[in-house]
Amino acid sequence: MSNKPEYISLFQFFKRFPNEDECIKFFEQSRWPDGIRCPHCDQKETVSEVKSKKPQPYYCKQCRKYFSVRVGTVLEASRLPLQPWLMAMYLMTVSRKGISSCQLARQLNVQQKTAYFLMSRIREAWKTQAFMLAGDVEVDEAYFGGKEKNKHANKKLNASRGVANKSIAFAMKERGRNRIKAFHIPSTEKSVLHLLIKENVVAGSSVYTDEHRGYLGLAGYDHQTVTHSVGEYVNGVAYTNGVESFWALLKRGYYGTFHHISEKHLHRYIDEFCTRHNMLGMPPMECFANTIRMMVDKRLT
Repeated sequence: MSNKPEYISLFQFFKRFPNEDECIKFFEQSRWPDGIRCPHCDQKETVSEVKSKKPQPYYCKQCRKYFSVRVGTVLEASRLPLQPWLMAMYLMTVSRKGISSCQLARQLNVQQKTAYFLMSRIREAWKTQAFMLAGDVEVDEAYFGGKEKNKHANKKLNASRGVANKSIAFAMKERGRNRIKAFHIPSTEKSVLHLLIKENVVAGSSVYTDEHRGYLGLAGYDHQTVTHSVGEYVNGVAYTNGVESFWALLKRGYYGTFHHISEKHLHRYIDEFCTRHNMLGMPPMECFANTIRMMVDKRLT
């Protein structure tokens, strides 16, 4: 798969989805490529179409329930048409540094809280996927939070370390397939970092890190390091420049787009940037279809 992004213009988007009927058809084809299935009992042969579309467009004779393409997804409780949902997916997919809920609200002509509702549920669909990384894997941690010098006097911690009271994130990048997995973690202790690596990287892979003490004694991998503290950023095949470029993009979104991300919701923003990175090179329509499939069996109330 090519790593070069393939974009669809706004003009092309509205040409492809000019009305609600086309959006519904695309959602149904993406979720059920082999034909309409009941989300309650997973039956296909017993599904019939309701001509009046009321109370729902489909009815299952097996479980005697009505349903639509929204049932069993993060869209289920939403009264918004599907066209704004697709538009939100489009804008979040093509915005490399993210898009704020205020800007999305202006683009969709909705209230800010409605835009935030949409984005939260798309981020819920974009949760980090359960796949393993292999081959050459770069590993690094990052810290998010305000600078001590910019805080009010009663907010300053007067701590010796600059990372005190900051939120911590941890990322692993597979060089070969250019895939990223990242998490919000409670600490950078050895037990936490080692466990995450073992749960997400195939044993025997090459793992490249900096000199952080939390990586010392990593067993079961070809572990090589670079010493950033002495100005060493490349040591043969050992470097973490790829995963650091991911952090750079996320932090540009943090400072320039969102301005503030609470620790409570940091994991959702990390999932957003991870999924957008992993979909690079995927055809735009496949990105939308993939997002729709990822929405199934996920709810955010």
